[in-house]
Amino acid sequence: MPMKEIHYFGIRHHGPGSSRRLLAALERVQPAVVLIEGPADCSELLPFLASTGMTPPVALLSFVTDEVGHSIYYPFDEYSPEYQACRWALQAGADVRFIDLPVSVQLAAAVAEAGEDHNADDATDDAGDENRDVEGTDTENTASAGSQALRLDPISVLARLAGYDDGESWWNHIVEQGADDDPAVFTALEQAMAELRDAIPDDSPREVQREAYMRLQIADAVKKTDGPVAVICGAWHLPGLKAKVSQKDDKARLKTLPAKLPAKRVNSTWIPWTSPRLASGSGYSAGVSAPMWYRHLWRFGQNEASLARWLALVAEQLRQAGLLVSTAAVIETVRLCHSLAVIRDRPSPGFEEARDATIASLCGGDILWWQQISQQLLLGSLVGEVPADVPLAPLLDDLQQWQKKTRLKSEALPRELSLDLRSEPGQLKSWLLHRLRLLDVPWGEQTGNGSSRGTFRERWVIAWQPEFAVQLVENQIYGSSLAQAAAERTIEKMRSQRQLGELAKLLLAALEAELPQAVEQGFSLLAERAAHTAEGLDLLDGLPPLVDISRYGTSRNLSLAHVNGLIERLAVQASLSLPVAVRQLNEEESTHYRHAIADAHAQLELAQVNDSVMEGWWQALQEVMHSNLCDAGARGLASRLLYQAKRLNEDRLQQLMARMLSPANPIHEAKGFFEGFFSGATERLLYDPRLRQLVDDWLGSLEEEAFIDSLPLLRRVFSELDAMERRRLLDALHAGEVRTSTAFAVNESLASQWSAHLQGLGKLLAGDKQWMN
Repeated sequence: MPMKEIHYFGIRHHGPGSSRRLLAALERVQPAVVLIEGPADCSELLPFLASTGMTPPVALLSFVTDEVGHSIYYPFDEYSPEYQACRWALQAGADVRFIDLPVSVQLAAAVAEAGEDHNADDATDDAGDENRDVEGTDTENTASAGSQALRLDPISVLARLAGYDDGESWWNHIVEQGADDDPAVFTALEQAMAELRDAIPDDSPREVQREAYMRLQIADAVKKTDGPVAVICGAWHLPGLKAKVSQKDDKARLKTLPAKLPAKRVNSTWIPWTSPRLASGSGYSAGVSAPMWYRHLWRFGQNEASLARWLALVAEQLRQAGLLVSTAAVIETVRLCHSLAVIRDRPSPGFEEARDATIASLCGGDILWWQQISQQLLLGSLVGEVPADVPLAPLLDDLQQWQKKTRLKSEALPRELSLDLRSEPGQLKSWLLHRLRLLDVPWGEQTGNGSSRGTFRERWVIAWQPEFAVQLVENQIYGSSLAQAAAERTIEKMRSQRQLGELAKLLLAALEAELPQAVEQGFSLLAERAAHTAEGLDLLDGLPPLVDISRYGTSRNLSLAHVNGLIERLAVQASLSLPVAVRQLNEEESTHYRHAIADAHAQLELAQVNDSVMEGWWQALQEVMHSNLCDAGARGLASRLLYQAKRLNEDRLQQLMARMLSPANPIHEAKGFFEGFFSGATERLLYDPRLRQLVDDWLGSLEEEAFIDSLPLLRRVFSELDAMERRRLLDALHAGEVRTSTAFAVNESLASQWSAHLQGLGKLLAGDKQWMN
């Protein structure tokens, strides 16, 4: 290699101090070409960083176009050195390019590792994994993260030697918060990294290949450039990139790399990112602890005025949280920051000093006030923007068009959204959010548990997360528009779904998302599966979503007459199978069936099915109630449903409950019947003295051990009552509304036993912790 002027700058991937020093160094060196650690085949996207429409935080996203689950993203904020270096080069007219392994190679490795499983979790990567930062963060993809987690953090070694608790604190005070334009820092950092790499060698094949590739790229750039060359990389890589290695040896190291994916299989673009996702606490391995603190340092520097400005912001957040904070307290906090820095032998107050002084002075030592504001203060809720001329992936482009059409902005903080589906804007927003949910992009979550069905209103809470863009592009294989992709993916799910209830839910989701093709396919599959289904639980689970579909169609004037026929058909099949299906159930199966019966019953009453169909259902409940072979919980539920519908009179109910809750009956059957009858209807004890008396007689007949064994059951049942309702029931018991049974009158020991039970029951109803836990 000819002797030319090459300048190496080791930086932290998200460091405002690194950025400030780097810009000063670039101004001094005035390089003709700037080489940056990043995927070499994405260099053509760098000019967009100079666009006026590019507002960080943003991320460079690369993904496989024809296979789900393989993507890489590289986040940048305005204080990221790589971002500032790119903008400097573009504005100065210097050539700028990335020099790390191409994404086409990295994604090829991910596809090969994933094999036929196409597991997104094994293949998805991010910039923190692709770029070893100065703290020694692992560069391997997430599939090998477990083994790499054992690697020693080299920066933490230096930090401990310097008396710091962690590597980030040391780096902040030594590098980020020192003199802004001191070029000696880069030289000192290079020497420190060389010593560390000698003590903690990194000879993993991936790192060896990355550095070999970058050395070759540097050599090529130097050969083709007359002026100075600037190389910007994570500080850890400095010794490796400056090592004297022949190009022949470097090329040999690259022979084991997988073949690049064809260009048509790989796409790259810029996407908006969010400030919370730049935090290390979000799982981003190259992240920082407090993104908004770093942004503050970048914008206002590290001096007295900057510190005062930050603490004024903290004080404002505390005031909004309800804490009175005076201006004098802020002044005292600034002084305390400096005192702490002197005591800790720090060059200047940093984040730890500002935090500790805030807790001690502004919060009066109460850390809860700090915890109340820290997330918004330190992580923020910023969402970046990309220029309109950025070539987006088709689904991202379609989403952007829908956002303009519906005027829905990407916001990181949750926001409530109420939609009127009678208006076109309300309909469009609803279709967009439902289609995204079908693509596993939950930008919005419906509130009210779907209570909007059958009405013209929907309520949502929307909050954008940057990984939604990644999830969206992974659905490219299903289509180039949101409607097409959502329909194709939903149809695929429908075809693989064997449970009738889940299939009906998918059909309803397709209706809500206005996907006619998926709706048509869903109805066809539903009719086919219903004709071949004999499983009782499956039939019961299929009824509620079908009734929801019927209600949805009625409220929106859709022609869904065939749905009502399907509901009646399933209702008849469920009625015929029910008495046999609920025999010999274990506890878990009993619970599932009780919920399924209750839900199906409620929906059948809403559906207003044919009288003969409903009569068949009532007959099935009668058979369950009277059959000793049926599960006790199911018998209890059937009895209550019949009693509520006045198809079981009080005398018959009293006889049934007296028999089921008799001491002669096994305790597990009595408990099952009791829970089946009262779960979901405990409030009836407040209004029905005869039911209260039956429960009283049963509880009074229990031996102490059996009573204590029944407490978890009573706790579950009574938990459905609020505090006022429990108090009313307790008052009724203490007021003596429950008459003493004949058995109590002739058996003093039994009466004494019930008296003790009543005391315990009173504590349970009153919420006594000893009895509630």
